[in-house]
Amino acid sequence: MPPLHTVSASQTPTARHTLTRPMQPELMQVQGRHVSHGALTVISQHVFTNAVAGTSVMKALQNVPGVLFQSDDAQGVDTGGVKLYIHGFSQNQIGFSLDGIPLGESVYRNYNGLNAVAALSSENVGHMEMSQGAGAVDMPSTNVLGGAIMISSSDPKDKFGGTLATTGGSNATTHTFIRIDSGKLNSIGTKFYVSYMRNDTKLWKGYGTQFFQQANLKLVQPIRNESSVSLLFDWADVQQFNYQSETLETVQKLGYGVSNYYPNYRLAYEAAQGIYSHGENMTSDPKDVSYYAGTTASRDLLGGLNFHLKLADHLRWDSVVYGHSQKANTQWSDPWMASANGAPLSEIVKQPDIQRFGLTSSMTYNLGKHEIHGGIWYENNKYISNMFAYNDPLLVTGQTLTPNPFRKWSDPFAKLWGQTYNTNTLQTYIEDIRRPVKDLSLHAGFKSMLSTTRVSQTGNYEPYTGTRALAGGVGLTTFGAFLPHFSGDWHFVTHHELYFDIAKNMRAYPQSGYHLSASPFAVSQDAFDLSRSSVKPETSWAYSVGYRFTQRRVDFSVNAYRVNFSNRLGALVQGSQTNPQTTVLNLGGVTMNGVDAGLTLRPLHGLSIFNSISYNHSTYDNNITQQDTTYVIKGKHVVNYPDLMYKATAEYTYRKASFDIDALYTSSRPFSYTNDTSLPSYWLVNFGARYNFGRIGCLENLTASFNVTNLTGSRYLIMTGDDGGNPLSGDYQSLVIGAPRQFFGGVKADF
Repeated sequence: MPPLHTVSASQTPTARHTLTRPMQPELMQVQGRHVSHGALTVISQHVFTNAVAGTSVMKALQNVPGVLFQSDDAQGVDTGGVKLYIHGFSQNQIGFSLDGIPLGESVYRNYNGLNAVAALSSENVGHMEMSQGAGAVDMPSTNVLGGAIMISSSDPKDKFGGTLATTGGSNATTHTFIRIDSGKLNSIGTKFYVSYMRNDTKLWKGYGTQFFQQANLKLVQPIRNESSVSLLFDWADVQQFNYQSETLETVQKLGYGVSNYYPNYRLAYEAAQGIYSHGENMTSDPKDVSYYAGTTASRDLLGGLNFHLKLADHLRWDSVVYGHSQKANTQWSDPWMASANGAPLSEIVKQPDIQRFGLTSSMTYNLGKHEIHGGIWYENNKYISNMFAYNDPLLVTGQTLTPNPFRKWSDPFAKLWGQTYNTNTLQTYIEDIRRPVKDLSLHAGFKSMLSTTRVSQTGNYEPYTGTRALAGGVGLTTFGAFLPHFSGDWHFVTHHELYFDIAKNMRAYPQSGYHLSASPFAVSQDAFDLSRSSVKPETSWAYSVGYRFTQRRVDFSVNAYRVNFSNRLGALVQGSQTNPQTTVLNLGGVTMNGVDAGLTLRPLHGLSIFNSISYNHSTYDNNITQQDTTYVIKGKHVVNYPDLMYKATAEYTYRKASFDIDALYTSSRPFSYTNDTSLPSYWLVNFGARYNFGRIGCLENLTASFNVTNLTGSRYLIMTGDDGGNPLSGDYQSLVIGAPRQFFGGVKADF
């Protein structure tokens, strides 16, 4: 990955970012890497150019100070095996948008949007803007507690042409990308592009593949008077075998190579009967060591129509109308539940369905030294969350079976549970940026959020759920009338910049399915009634202040921040992975203090060296009580996020060749709420090299690349997802092993 470079904020737009306004083209040319202004970080397409082809937008952030990204695959595209934190905020507490279209919580089993991995091919990303402290008031999101990521797609090119790219690598990885740009079709400037991406790789342990294909379309129609209309379309098809989830005990006793039984159905069948062949009985929970298979399949359609209209010399109107549809299957083999036909295991399949539509509309008015901005966002989201049980085949002596985990599911023998959510969200905001003097920008604004969710029960198989009824026929409302945001950016001397950022944020109640997340709806009716009076929306106050020095040879920055959480929700789990017994509790408050410092040196032409260090101290403010038992977690470190991270990157360019190497250190992270178990620290080193052959025949910028990820072969553990669950104390099966050393080589060219 490339080093992180900064430029003076005087070269960039103001600290406020507009979702629908294109960024100034010259900003993207400053070293092509990463620039900052105020508390905002901008990441360009160059990051993807230097990374392994097909690298996800979330993994592209891994070298930014204060960001923790982990994945069980080299490209970061396994939606069930990635973990992203920004200044202690997990990815379900961070807002995501694409060209102004809200993407909801970018997590596994997203209930209110689309995972950023599947929203846009990385080759079509123009740039990304990231707020590390507090999401802007114009961010269309109900889950922003601290930080936001705005993804902007690249525009079609003015001349007819295209891009071809192919990459191969470890574990039979193949990545192919093709894009055709129409160029300007008429005197008005109508232009579009279409692209297709295909990514296919085998699991690096066990058997199975992770297949992902995607098509994008973008059309831009300029209109007179500096106005335009654009259309963005995304189709994504994901079919992935998921890696086996682990416990600390499993890794310690059986090593890092444990995987699902697929394609050996006989071993899974026998394990469900208590006959073990891989040392499973060495652990305290043999049935949970392995499963036949776990898979994810989803198909998404996402579309947005953007209007950028200049109504007068000082007045602009920007609006987005969008829609999104998803159908998905997440499957795993359950050794704890027999099939109705007598087979000792069954297939548990969650079959969610998302249908959402919405719009955003905003006005911007420039009045002297003021820029006044106000707008509205409305969305309706219908989320159908069902879980079914299907028969597995009986095993006949001497017969070999390999049931297809991606088969078309029909005729379940039980509907284990079902819930349907209907959510209406309305958000309004107004803000003002004032520039009293040339090098000083002051911003003040606030948003109001109203989000109402009604949930109904559509199924409950009591032998499985263990309760007479799920939460149903009920609703909760999240309302924040005044959520303020203040910031300032001052270039007090040439090359020197000071900035601050203060914001209050609120997260609407999350949704999922029974016992699958820290959602107040993901419980029994009795538990919902019991917790209804105590559960409140999560809120946070985020404060940050920073200093930046920017010069031709040296960049230095330091940023300090503090966050005060209130009503933090937590999922406390026990039991098996297939049917965890989850309790959703209000954990009270969390206090977080941290600092990032970064230094970039450019001692020679073409050489850049970057170092950063991040420290974070996050602790719970309260003890928790469960069933009349008090657990002491006050003062304990918040789970999953490290105290210390160190990042170093060097990039050297010589004529047509470039080389980069980066090293990332992550300290140990508490795994349990009582901090009696933790995940060990680790180092990751990555290497990349490229050579641009220039023009050969009809091909331009013909470039060959070579990458090695996890160069030193480090072994490390990560959480499976934000809502995978943490134990109150001890161990739990919600971990996966990080990707091992892998090699990739590719060729890319324009025409």
